[in-house]
Order: sequence, then C-alpha cells, then structure tokens
Amino acid sequence: MVQLAPGAKLLQRCLPPLNSKTGRVHIFFFTLVIYTCYHLSRKPISIVKSVLHKNCSDEANREGKIIVPDNETFCDWAPFDGKNYDSLFGTLDLIFLSCYAASMFVSGHVADKIDLRIYLCIGTFLSGITTIAFGLGYFFNIHSFAYYAIVQGLGGIVQATGWPAVVACMGNWFGKNKRGFFMGVWTAHASIGNILGSLVAGAFVETAWGWSFVVPGLIVGLLSIPIYLFLVPYPEAVDIRPPAQHYPNEYASMDHPVNNPRTSEEAPAATTSSQSNLLLLDKEDSVSFLSALRVPGVIEYSLTLFFAKLVSYTFLFWLPLYIRDAGGFDPSASADLSAVFDLGGIIGGIIAGYVSDTTGASAITCVVLLILSIPTLYLYSIIGFYSLATCIGIRRINQVSQWCVQPRSNNRPNTYKSTSI
Repeated sequence: MVQLAPGAKLLQRCLPPLNSKTGRVHIFFFTLVIYTCYHLSRKPISIVKSVLHKNCSDEANREGKIIVPDNETFCDWAPFDGKNYDSLFGTLDLIFLSCYAASMFVSGHVADKIDLRIYLCIGTFLSGITTIAFGLGYFFNIHSFAYYAIVQGLGGIVQATGWPAVVACMGNWFGKNKRGFFMGVWTAHASIGNILGSLVAGAFVETAWGWSFVVPGLIVGLLSIPIYLFLVPYPEAVDIRPPAQHYPNEYASMDHPVNNPRTSEEAPAATTSSQSNLLLLDKEDSVSFLSALRVPGVIEYSLTLFFAKLVSYTFLFWLPLYIRDAGGFDPSASADLSAVFDLGGIIGGIIAGYVSDTTGASAITCVVLLILSIPTLYLYSIIGFYSLATCIGIRRINQVSQWCVQPRSNNRPNTYKSTSI
C-alpha cells in the first residue's frame, strides 16, 4: 500500500482533497522545481573553472604585483595552476558524466522498486551534500585533485536519481494524451536550473568561489524536506485512479510497430503471434534495458538525444570558460552570458512541443531544428564575440535549434516507466 506523505496527509484534512486535476498541477510544479534544483547544483563547476585558472598577468596588473617565475601562478588554485589545467577540468567532467551515465542504468530500476518520494528525498539530500563538498575545498584550502575527482564521481552517482524519478512521477499522473506543448513547458526545468545556477554561482565566483557550490548545495539539499513532507507521486495514495499509460494489450514487436487494438483491424491476429516477438508493456513490471531497446523508435531517439546532449553538455561545462577566454569577459559576466544559452532552450522546448502537437510530425521537427543548429554554432564561433548583442542573439537561436528531442512527443514509444534508457 502506498503511503501518503505526512505533510500531504495533514493538508488533506485542512484543505479540499486532491482530485485528478489538482493532483496533476501539484505533481507538474513539484517535479519541475525538483529537477530545476538538480540542474542548479550541476552548473557551478562550469562557472568556477574561470577562477580556478586565471590569467595571472592581468591579475598582477590590477593588483600592482610583479610576476616572477616563483609566483607566476599566484592567482590560480592548485592543482589547476599548471599548464595541464584544461586536461584536469576535462577529467573532472569525464568522471562526473561517466558516473552519471553508468548510474542511470541502475537508477531507473531502483526507482521502480521503492517509493519515489523517499527516493527523491534521498537523492536531493545527497546531491546537496556532494555539491557542498566541492565548495568546502575552498574553505579548507584543499588542493588535492583526488579529492575533487572523488566528489565529482559521487556527485554523478547521486545526480542520476533525479531524471528517472521525476519522469515516473509525471507518468503516474498523466495519461496518453497529446503532450508536446505540455512537456515542452515542463522540460524547461533543465534550462531554468542552469540559468539559476549560473546566476547564483556567478554572484560569488569572484569573491569566494566556495559559496558558488555551497549555496546551490543548500538549496537542493533542503528541498529534500518538502519532498518528504508533501510530494504525492502516486494518485492511488489519495484514492484517485491512475490514468492508463497505454491502451490495453498495447505491445511492441520486433517485426511490427506498436499496435493499438482499438484502431488496428489486425490486432487479434497480431496478438496470437509468437510471444518471443512481443514486448508487452505491462504497467506493473519495470522495463529492462534490452526490452526497452526493442520498442520501435527508442534507438533512433536515443541516438538523436545522444548527439544533441553531446553539444548541450559541452556548453554546460565549458561555455563560461570559453566566453571568458574568447570574449575577454570577467568570470561574473561570463556566467551571466552563459545563461542566455538556456534561455533559448526554454523557448525552443515550447516551440518544438507546439509544432509537434499541431503537425504530428515530431521526427521532422527534430530533424529541422537540429539542422538549423549547425549553422548557428558555426556563426557563433565566427562573430559571437564581436559584441555583447551578437553573443546573446546567436546563443538564443542556437539553443532554440538544439532543444527538440526531450521526451515530449505523442508519437514516441510511451511506457513512462523509470527506465533509464
């Protein structure tokens, strides 16, 4: 039996009980805030890179110091004060993303087995701890690369708790209706989190960079309290019948696309085919990795998302440093400018979702927008830093073009499970 959150149980006595509509509003905004905070805590590392290794000649001129061989890296933070600083930064990113990717394969299945409220409560709390731990390196004067590498690895593991769980929460409350525009708005959480992370981290980066991690860490860590008290991930907990995630007996076949027996005249014959060729989308069972791969469209959309994320995560971890080096902006301004990329992501997600809903051509929408991202990236590399206006304008256009392959299409395979594929 699903347990209702203690705070929600109290509110049920004091306020009108949740119904299907208010429950959806509750889970929509709650999960949006949750994953916004997850992304908020991922952003500081990209902002702080610009002060961990700086141009000490410029710093010396501002401070009236004379650089000699013994102090030529006086303004840098060891161990990132050597010529291999960019390799060390890249290694930290590799460790985080590798641990994050590997953990996603496990996280989705764990989320299917335990209470999502408890899972997200633990995930946000541990994400806060690991984010704060990186910032403590500043206050405790830690200069061991191993320390920062371990923290990044642990951070990647606990950050993987977020996405499968919030998607599962949404799937428990929302049925199989057109949701391109709706999901386009919801998936703005990643961009909103990156924007807030840039602004919060940028506010401290030039004074005491440790706070750039501590403050976001406190935000996401303290979020575990309202999650534990008020999150209602299951409509059954408030005696609401959950919406159907798929039509009865809907299946995917190795040889045929997903069939709907309500509209396909061949469904009775198809359902009598060999069980070895069918993937029954059973709501009660979690979807295994290999089974998910057999759902038509999963591999194609996964590959599309892979290449889109390749660019997006490059910007997530490196854009502020690139803006500082290529444009000559200070670290704080670089942080603010990097947020423009994600502002375009909000616009792009909504546009892509709306077009997908109105045309029913989600794949074509993705193809067109991804093609448009190619010239905007090239244009940005050429004239992006001629002025502040061109930097902002082209970044918006590029992210609008990029943000098209989030899980929002009504034509995509729909299990809405916590599977981490």
